[in-house]
Amino acid sequence: MLATELTPLMILSLSVVAFVAGYISSIAGAGGLITLPILLWFGLPPINALATNKVQSALGTLSSSWNFFRKGYINLTEIRYSIVLAVLGSVCGTLLAQRMGNELLLRLTPVLLIMVALYFLFSPRVSDKSSVARLSALSFSLFAAFPIGLYGGFFGPGMGSVLPFLFVCLSGYNLSKATAQTKVLILAINGVSAILFALHGDVIWELALYMSVAQIIGARLGSNRVMSQGTSLVQPLIVCITLLMALKLLFFP
Repeated sequence: MLATELTPLMILSLSVVAFVAGYISSIAGAGGLITLPILLWFGLPPINALATNKVQSALGTLSSSWNFFRKGYINLTEIRYSIVLAVLGSVCGTLLAQRMGNELLLRLTPVLLIMVALYFLFSPRVSDKSSVARLSALSFSLFAAFPIGLYGGFFGPGMGSVLPFLFVCLSGYNLSKATAQTKVLILAINGVSAILFALHGDVIWELALYMSVAQIIGARLGSNRVMSQGTSLVQPLIVCITLLMALKLLFFP
């Protein structure tokens, strides 16, 4: 049973947040670092916040993934092993989150938020030039896709900024291709996680559907390429929101 009452103002506010997150995610790949902290800020229990966030994020990513696919940026054959291992990791991570429950997640969430915010603050910029791959497709799936899938099923925010960096550094992709392939993996991870959360009854559907529509519109209107100016403007905002939410959960749960 959800303790927090959903009011029209709350739904409208979170839908606006989802729209902004969808737009930003298409530029900087960090929409989850906005939506999840705000869902928690509004008083949703961690397990319901995670579940609802997965649904709206998966549908928003579906929109941008389809755009990349239509433009020929996505090569599913190259990442077939990564998709399978990312899904397996997502299943394990989601089941772990469900077993932990709200009380333990509430203690762990601010620590994870601080870690993700620090990574996002100090993460190196990636190149738009292709280079030689350091890992084979199978090795990448084992050492990168599976751990990201595990993290994504358990928590999730920050995947959109970590995965392109890994694709560029380990698979030799340029930034455009890395961003496109990242969308597919995030869609697989969040999609499977959302299904498991839904089957467990954790999703707040009224809120998830409104936020999903807003997320899709934001993703469609947002740019489908990473722009250095956009990232520099968005990054401080995301870091501040994430750290504020972590401090609130630590000292004012």
